[in-house]
Amino acid sequence: MFHYRRLSRGEVERFETPYNENLLEVHLTDWPVDGSDDDDSKWLPSHCVMPSRYCQFAERIRNLTVYEDDVWIVTFPKAGTTWTQEMVWLIDRDLDYETAATVNLQQRSKFLEMFTFVSKMNLPDSIALVEEMPRPRHIKSHLPVALLPQQLWSVKPKIVYVARNPKDVTTSYMHHYKHIHGFEGAQQDFLDGILQDKIIWCPQVKHAADFWHMAKNRKHILFLHFEDMKRNLMGVLAKVCTFMGKSYSTEQLERLAEHLSFENMKNNKTANNQILVTQAAEAMGRSSDQFKFMRKGEIGAYRSELPVDFSMKMDELIREQLSGSDFKYRE
Repeated sequence: MFHYRRLSRGEVERFETPYNENLLEVHLTDWPVDGSDDDDSKWLPSHCVMPSRYCQFAERIRNLTVYEDDVWIVTFPKAGTTWTQEMVWLIDRDLDYETAATVNLQQRSKFLEMFTFVSKMNLPDSIALVEEMPRPRHIKSHLPVALLPQQLWSVKPKIVYVARNPKDVTTSYMHHYKHIHGFEGAQQDFLDGILQDKIIWCPQVKHAADFWHMAKNRKHILFLHFEDMKRNLMGVLAKVCTFMGKSYSTEQLERLAEHLSFENMKNNKTANNQILVTQAAEAMGRSSDQFKFMRKGEIGAYRSELPVDFSMKMDELIREQLSGSDFKYRE
């Protein structure tokens, strides 16, 4: 069950967008769940900030039927989600580049909560679309541990989680929030929202730390770091292949690594999610040429885009929220 704490206008009015309104905190009240271990009884997964619209669908997602042959990609937004979706789908589907070139990634790996947080846009019921997918299903979500389907922990499908340094996430999310969510505030407004954990899907540090806690003793969860994917993609590919029970030659993996290079992904119309940019731009009456869903894909890009004082405050927030956890972000 969930408890909802509505945030006051004074708390959130600077952080709302035309499509994400009336923000609130969603708290899980019944933990641990079936499939939990002894460690889970000693902590409670963090809440999540969502628009009030989400309340209509929280229990549907919580009670979603999960299958053992599902494959789930879970991340905080802008942590390498699209990149990971394409990588995992191709590894799982025997490197089927032909289908990957003709069927959009949005259809191959569906976004579970897509329509639950966006108002004023006529989006299809994304939960129903996931329920109707032919098995085995590939499913994407940005939801934290507390809001995900409870059967994930008892049925134990394969779950791939990706973490990324919060300062780089913030940089990318800031542009995303403006061009995809329609955020019209100043940069400082957004940065304040991140530090106060008042932007949707926040708190982002707890998002990763909670999944790290769940992954430590569960073989059905693979925890990856964006920075490892950038620095040693071949090594990560080998790890994902082992996790998925697949085996490919060095030559096959080299071809996959080339397919997954940032430049190729950025220009791949079936995998670069530019279709979301077009849909958002049309809804807002803007040109879709102003923004690329995949912008830079770099490590440390925050240094040239974010104020030094924000970086220092984020370092302190990370220290505070990871206190007592052995989880560490990559630099």
